[in-house]
Amino acid sequence: MVLENLNLIIPISMKITIFLFFLFLSGYSQNTTKKNVDVLIIGASTSGTSAGITAARLGVSTLIVEESPWIGGMFTIQGVGACDGNHNLPSGIWNEFREALRSHYGGAAALETGWVSNTLFEPSVGNKIFNKMAAQEKNLEIIHGYYVTDIIKVGNLVKGAIFKNDKNEILEVTAKVTVDATDIGETLKMAGADYRLGMDSKNETKETNAPLNSNDIVQDLTWAAILKDYGTNADKTIAKPSNYNPANFKGSCVETVDNIKIDCDKMLTYGKLPNNKYMINWPTKGNDIYLNVIEMSREQRNAALLKAKNYTLQFVYYIQNELGYKHLGLADDEFTTQDLLAYAPYHREGRRLKGISFFTYNDVVEPYNQKNAYYKTGISVGDYPVDHHHKQNPNAPNVGFPPVPSYSIPLGSLIPEKVNGFIVSDKAISVSNLINGATRLQPVVLLTGQAAGTLAALTVKENKEVREVSIRQVQQSLLNQKAYISPLFDVKPTDLNFETIQKIVATGILKTRGESYKWANRTWFSPEATITIQEFTEGLSRFDKKNKIIRKQDLLTEKQAVKLLKKAGGKFASKTKFSKKVVTKTELAILIEKSLNPFAKEIDFSGNLK
Repeated sequence: MVLENLNLIIPISMKITIFLFFLFLSGYSQNTTKKNVDVLIIGASTSGTSAGITAARLGVSTLIVEESPWIGGMFTIQGVGACDGNHNLPSGIWNEFREALRSHYGGAAALETGWVSNTLFEPSVGNKIFNKMAAQEKNLEIIHGYYVTDIIKVGNLVKGAIFKNDKNEILEVTAKVTVDATDIGETLKMAGADYRLGMDSKNETKETNAPLNSNDIVQDLTWAAILKDYGTNADKTIAKPSNYNPANFKGSCVETVDNIKIDCDKMLTYGKLPNNKYMINWPTKGNDIYLNVIEMSREQRNAALLKAKNYTLQFVYYIQNELGYKHLGLADDEFTTQDLLAYAPYHREGRRLKGISFFTYNDVVEPYNQKNAYYKTGISVGDYPVDHHHKQNPNAPNVGFPPVPSYSIPLGSLIPEKVNGFIVSDKAISVSNLINGATRLQPVVLLTGQAAGTLAALTVKENKEVREVSIRQVQQSLLNQKAYISPLFDVKPTDLNFETIQKIVATGILKTRGESYKWANRTWFSPEATITIQEFTEGLSRFDKKNKIIRKQDLLTEKQAVKLLKKAGGKFASKTKFSKKVVTKTELAILIEKSLNPFAKEIDFSGNLK
């Protein structure tokens, strides 16, 4: 009766509007695909790829949703086929990926084609290797062509995400754990997770090289290109790009750091890849560009990023036309994009989570002298310097190249302060702007993703909240995966005592020594070194403050070590005899693990015993 009455009074125009509205709803329903998984990974970035593979390997159903047709992030999608750092830290999935590259190309030497890195490869090959790794995991599904539009959230708990493709088809995914693995922390705001953006004030971080006042400046980004040598007589010069100005690139044949004049051949071989290809990702008078697009809408961002594409095409034209390398053309066998450029821009920085742990430059340089012992909670290792790209923004404060040793990223940097069911990886983890210059590099980000996938899988299997999962359990799982939790230069996974030493270093009992060394920083354990009684008791005190420091400079013997370990709660067989010989750090690590087993004691996100 009511419907009949309404039918009498509703005008024809309104009836049409109502009909179209219900038609829209019907279309939405028909074009929506719903999925439910244990772990959802938003983005097949460098960390997203490793997180997805890792979670699947650990036995939970995992879905990666990625807009581009590839996986692998910086290494592949963004065309940065030159690895920065971790050459001497063969950890976990990074080592697995590198070994696959070496196998493909015929050995380690075959990857040393350019002078910027020891490991250079074609992005298309990296994509194939990652896909081969992913295809072996029956618990992993990858869906391409969709971008994230919203986060599904109930109260303070993230329950999944909503995606859309260019055909306006909707993908709705519910999950027990959701991982933001986007380059710029795309979903942090959607999830209601607090974050930082831009350069931090030294008043907040206490970092000497940080600017006095905070600002919203992020690092320059780059839209990478891959050039290919088509032969001496070829002319692959592209059409002159709009707004072309050769003055922007004059001086590009200058070495990045020391302003040493070099010839242009050397500039190009910076990123020379196998099979006579060249990565164009050059900072000095090259194709870096300053575009702060982080807080823009997707539509605004994509429009703004056209400037980055155009700027790279200008640099390519400059190389061909002004420098005379007409035979070097855009590679036609890498990306399937219309312009043959990479699928996505190389973002060096975006939103940075406000996490349980806030990892700063000071935590790297002086790990034993901080309020929080984050080194005890390490899950991902890196050794690259603090490398900031700000040459295209004259307003950016100069942070220089402050020296660092190798370091480990704390687990708490992946977990939001307040939001549950949510893990953050890639470059959006909870670190300061300054140290982001080191933690953003590809191998360490790949390992951060491995840790994120491990944490997500354990969260599901333990039926706990993300922040409730045992730190030591995550670390043990990573060690089982042949990954590092401490960034030791001189103890490799092939060492029979690798895991023992990794664990004891993560308790703080045996101290390491950091060294800033060129482009591959180091942390030394010194396995054959000896220590004093004072050094040992200081270590026991770092592990548990109840243990007293004895200020004796005598070298520690096995017998003295046993006596001190018994006082600390260590257990020894009653009939075991111990000698008066001075004990090495490796021998001591074995003794500590067998008697005290300190790694079994639970710690909090600050590294303190629970």
